[in-house]
Amino acid sequence: MTAAVAVVGAIDDLRRYVRARRAAGERIGLVPTMGALHAGHLSLVEAARRVADRVVVTIFVNPAQFGPNEDFARYPRTLAADVEKLANVAADLVFAPPVEAIYPPGFSTKVVMEGPALADLEDRFRPTHFSGVATVVTKLLNQAQADVAVFGEKDYQQLLVIKRLARDLDIATEILGARTLREADGLAMSSRNIYLSPKERERAKELHGALSEAARRILTGEDIGAATQAARARLAEVGFDVDYLEARCAETLAPVSSVDEGAIRLLAAAKLGATRLIDNIAVEFS
Repeated sequence: MTAAVAVVGAIDDLRRYVRARRAAGERIGLVPTMGALHAGHLSLVEAARRVADRVVVTIFVNPAQFGPNEDFARYPRTLAADVEKLANVAADLVFAPPVEAIYPPGFSTKVVMEGPALADLEDRFRPTHFSGVATVVTKLLNQAQADVAVFGEKDYQQLLVIKRLARDLDIATEILGARTLREADGLAMSSRNIYLSPKERERAKELHGALSEAARRILTGEDIGAATQAARARLAEVGFDVDYLEARCAETLAPVSSVDEGAIRLLAAAKLGATRLIDNIAVEFS
C-alpha cells in the first residue's frame, strides 16, 4: 500500500518539517508547482529525489502571474488527485497554502527583474508574468529553505529567470533544471493540454516538429533566420497563431545569428484555438 503524503497549509508547519529533517542530517529538495499534476511534474519529483533525501512539493495557483485576460479562474485545481499522484512517487510533504498565507492583507512587495525576464519573449506578451513568478518563487524558496529546488526546462525563460534571481538575491537554494517530458508524438506535457479539442491535439504535435526541423536545418548550416522563419510558416499552415519562434543564446536569451556565438536554444509560443502552448529545444551538435 502506498503511504499517504502529509499536506500542510501553514508556513510554520512547512518550516518545522524542514528544520526537523535537516536536524536529522537530511538534504531537502523542493518542487514548486501550481497543481493539476501530470507525468511531467512527477518527473520533477523524481529528479529532486535523486539529489535529496526528502522532497517537498508546493501546490499553489499563483494569481500574481496571471494577466487580466488569462485563465486564472479556470486553471484546474485538483488537490486530492495531485496528492494521490505524489504518494505514488514517494513525495514526503505537500505544502498547499491558501492565497492569504502567501499574500496576506496589506502585502505590498514585488520582485521586478531585468536580464532574462526582459528577453522580448514571454515578457512581450505577458508583461507582468515574471514579476509574479519571481515574487512567489522568492517567497517559496525563503519559506522552505530547501537545499535544492527543481524546475522544468519546458518553461525555459522562467528557469533562467529563477536561476538569476537566486544568484542576485543570494538565495542559498541550488536551482536545477529538469528535462521536458513529452507525449509519444513529441508534445510537451502541460496542464493546459486538456483544453485542446481532439483535432487541436492532433495538430499540437507540429509545435515540437517545427522546432526540431528548425534545429536540424541550423545544424546542417542553414541561416538561422531562414530556419526559424520556415518553422513559423509551417506552424501557421496547420492553424497555429504564432507569438514567437526564435533562436536565442541558451545562457542569456540574447538573440543569436550564428552557431559560432555559442549554445543555442529555440523557443516558441503559439496558440491553437484558445489554448496557448509553449515549448523549446536545444540546438545540439553531436
